[in-house]
Amino acid sequence: MTRIKRFLITQLPTIVGGVLGIIAGYIYYLKVGCSTGACAISASPTKSMLLFALMGGILGSMFQQKKDEEKLV
Repeated sequence: MTRIKRFLITQLPTIVGGVLGIIAGYIYYLKVGCSTGACAISASPTKSMLLFALMGGILGSMFQQKKDEEKLV
């Protein structure tokens, strides 16, 4: 298996979590968005999408399988 393919397979939960976070961030911007521009997160779609992508990636990384030497016995 190539190194890139192996990397993508092992990081799949993080990638999926990030993509779902981007989608959730955009929906949050559309539904909750701030019309005055005073809200730091929901004032722009880019900021909300990046923040939710970060949170989704962190959440997705919790579901990654550990390597054999990292597993606790």
